[in-house]
Amino acid sequence: MTATPDLGTARLASPDLLRSVFRRHAAGVAVITAAGDSGPVGFTATSLTSVSAEPPIVSFGVGTGASSWPAISESGHVGVHVLGEHQQELAATFAKSGADRFGAPTRWREGPEGVPVLDDVLAWLVCRIVARVPAGDHRIVLAEVVVGDHSGPGRPLVYHQGRFNGLRD
Repeated sequence: MTATPDLGTARLASPDLLRSVFRRHAAGVAVITAAGDSGPVGFTATSLTSVSAEPPIVSFGVGTGASSWPAISESGHVGVHVLGEHQQELAATFAKSGADRFGAPTRWREGPEGVPVLDDVLAWLVCRIVARVPAGDHRIVLAEVVVGDHSGPGRPLVYHQGRFNGLRD
């Protein structure tokens, strides 16, 4: 069955409209990390995108008001971690303002270029930041892959309708 959009219910652009539309868009869940002057920083991102295969470049968005932004604005490298469905609690921790993101039970180690690398993820990358592009109240970070691993077991974590979920067949 197809549904014809009701143009009579269209709303003018607003932050609320954008949030409402993107609640309906299922997205993969990643955690972005960086080494900061006061210790490691990180946040949950659903904006991770593959940009280029040659050279290998990814992008993600980060709010300029986010607690991680000062470190990411100065850092030369970031960690990108693709989360598994078993990591809903980790995703929530890194999404929560004021949380001790790197304290127990989070397991991590210092990786290449001093970047915090999280344990037990489906895949991870360490990337060199090549650009920070202004985009409203965010920056789009472009980062070239330096090293990584895609061999973690499990199924991906997705974000949909304001909740973390496992991918279903």
